[in-house]
Amino acid sequence: MTAGLEGSPPGLSRRRFLESLGGMGGSALLLGGMSALGLGIESATAGPPALSGGGGRKIVILGAGVAGLTAAYELSRAGYDVTVLEARSFAGGRCQTARKGFTLTELGGETQTCDFDDGHYINHGPWRIPYHHHSTLHYTKEFNIPLEVFVNDNDASYVMYGKGKGPLAGKPLRKGQVAADIRGGAAEVLAKSVKQGALDQSMSAEDRERFLAYLVNEGYLDSDLAYRGTDGRGYDVLPGAGVSPGPGKASTPYAFQDVLNSGAWKTVRSVAGFEQQRTMFQPVGGMDQIAKGFEAKVGNLIRYSTVVKTLRQSDKGVEITYAGPDGQTGKLKADYCLCTIPLSVLRQMDIQASKPFKAAIGAVSYALVGKIGLQMKRRFWEEDHSIYGGHVYFDDPEILTMTLPSTGWQGRKGVIQGYYQFGAQAAKVSALSPAERQALASRAGDRVFPGYSDNIESSFSAAWHRIEHNLGGWAQWSDEARVSAYPVLCEPDGRLYLAGEHLSYLTGWQAGGIESAWQQITKLHARIQAEGGKA
Repeated sequence: MTAGLEGSPPGLSRRRFLESLGGMGGSALLLGGMSALGLGIESATAGPPALSGGGGRKIVILGAGVAGLTAAYELSRAGYDVTVLEARSFAGGRCQTARKGFTLTELGGETQTCDFDDGHYINHGPWRIPYHHHSTLHYTKEFNIPLEVFVNDNDASYVMYGKGKGPLAGKPLRKGQVAADIRGGAAEVLAKSVKQGALDQSMSAEDRERFLAYLVNEGYLDSDLAYRGTDGRGYDVLPGAGVSPGPGKASTPYAFQDVLNSGAWKTVRSVAGFEQQRTMFQPVGGMDQIAKGFEAKVGNLIRYSTVVKTLRQSDKGVEITYAGPDGQTGKLKADYCLCTIPLSVLRQMDIQASKPFKAAIGAVSYALVGKIGLQMKRRFWEEDHSIYGGHVYFDDPEILTMTLPSTGWQGRKGVIQGYYQFGAQAAKVSALSPAERQALASRAGDRVFPGYSDNIESSFSAAWHRIEHNLGGWAQWSDEARVSAYPVLCEPDGRLYLAGEHLSYLTGWQAGGIESAWQQITKLHARIQAEGGKA
């Protein structure tokens, strides 16, 4: 990109202009600028493109993850002759659910076979869907995949911060009580400051009264502007029937200074994150129900246990060399190739592409991620602690969060996600054996729930950076690579197109893979139609 922009200073290239946008305003401003330039990298549509007239042109899709499945479904419906090559014996890519009989062998690790009871599972890949991921929800609706609420935040759950100071450090604290007390204490301090004239110079008298009214409401302050607790944090004596004392005053709050020193307030937010709402969705029965929904439509197009060895292309088509389920080498010719293989894997493969394209493939890193599922004998978190779903938060990077199931309410057993790690800690824990990983999760659980480790019946863990056909959880683009490499990969290199969550601003989410596929098949279809339907 060397041509100057209209109205830009002489010598200002698109690349330099976009780099300056990224430097000034980060990825949000950068995305807006690229969109304004018509570079077409954003993808936020709610439905697939309307395609027709494929005319039997041959398209080979590499990878049967969510992006590859999306492309196969939409292209085949448009009349294209589609073949999907998938290295695994099942579809879904990282959209995986471990249940009884599921087997995983990590690179350099021992084989695990999940032996959870029937009906129990762990989504060790994607596990929740935001309400605004319209593309994912489009297919759950189209394939009649029932959804249920995923409890992503629960005031009844615990915060376990052991690195803080004071009497609350290292103790399991109810998240709702922490939230009430830190907000109440902060509102009291601020309200009293306002009353003493701290804002007289910056606010009118009328505005100060409105602000005080807000603080009283937000912090549950009494008429003297003191926070003394709220019924939302619970009662010391619970209400009930009979003549015994009913609810009196709310439970005694923690001292404001103690809550501050504990560090537990770090889990409190007034507004949920854009991609982390307090309630989200999950498919009933496991996240792999989405992949199974696609398989029901295009499973006949997929060649399973087929590993791509080489990709060659010319101005007439592409040729793929692969090793089939029997280990024998075969070749497949097509007019175009849509590759959805993660870039962490693709960069190690023998593909014919331009030097700039290959350099761009190598410009992104992938997240180190680890999870573990623990089947419990009984649902003690519900029975003994009245916690239904949500996360237990730790300041221990080897654990970070423990997640309680949002399904099977009041059943006999359940599967807890015992940890969720990232980065260096995920790498460290991934070096442990499955038994050692379970022991690590057990020790953390015992700090919060007495008898936690005694309740564990079996476990299943996964470290995505050690899984052969993924080599990471999701793409992690630097700001610089978003400018220099990302746009290169969003365009075809000869007859090779890429798609996947890595070609989106929704990295790590299934919606990123789906919408990337929509974008790329739209470009491919337009190209074929412009050529009169001839490849």
